[in-house]
Amino acid sequence: MSEPTRVSQLLLESAATLAQVSNARAIVACIDALPELDAVPAKMVLVAREEHDLERIKKLAGSNPITLSVPNVTLNRFGQVKLAAIIALSNRIIDLGDTVIFLTGPFRSLIDSVVVLTIGSEYELFDTTEQPSIDEHIKRAVFHRVLGLALDLGQHGREGRRVGALLVVGDVKNVRTQSEQMILNPFKGYDAKHRNILDDKMTETVKEYSSLDGAFIIRGNGVIETAGARIKAGISEGLPSGLGARHAAAAGITANTRSIAFTVSESDGAVRVWRAGKLLASFEPSGR
Repeated sequence: MSEPTRVSQLLLESAATLAQVSNARAIVACIDALPELDAVPAKMVLVAREEHDLERIKKLAGSNPITLSVPNVTLNRFGQVKLAAIIALSNRIIDLGDTVIFLTGPFRSLIDSVVVLTIGSEYELFDTTEQPSIDEHIKRAVFHRVLGLALDLGQHGREGRRVGALLVVGDVKNVRTQSEQMILNPFKGYDAKHRNILDDKMTETVKEYSSLDGAFIIRGNGVIETAGARIKAGISEGLPSGLGARHAAAAGITANTRSIAFTVSESDGAVRVWRAGKLLASFEPSGR
């Protein structure tokens, strides 16, 4: 048995013990970061990035673990933890206040680290009383698809070059009153079913239009209302240092509406999620 395999097996055993002692809600790990197994501990949530990951999970006879699908993007250890946490929260697999054990390691390598988190203030905007839950006004599938698309743009850019982007999802009626078109709306005149972000055919279209200045505005059910829109609302006070107009617009529009905004930074590919005028999560791709 190789040393990395032995370490990962010991970590998995330790996680099971920690989960019992701490009364953890779940143990979360990417299936491709675990050694070959016949079964997994109780409370296990297995993260899949690709279709063959799901096939491997199906072979774990009798374990019946919960499966969580996440975008297949290269992230560092803690980026992987944050992504799994935000997707698990939006799927209600875990809740605020839960203790969760995350097993992580270098991307696509065996686990070498244990992170024990009590899901708290960094995710409080998922549970704010002033905002509806995500699946009340934004379909979870839409949230996941737009997040995955933003992460893909952040990591790969468009045709070999970095792009910046702003995607605003939900509460379209109020968002439109606080925005204006900078160009002719490229989605105008198309049937709603042909401009839904959940349609795989729209992925390349959105990537192509990401080079335009302005924001995408997307309904909670995934229908793209427009691209190339200027968001008139903006907040600069209290923004993290170094963030510019795109991020100020994301903060401003989510402070004034019940929308969620996703920004992709042109400078470094970082993806940020905004809600209620605040930064909810940030992801820094670790490779191109």
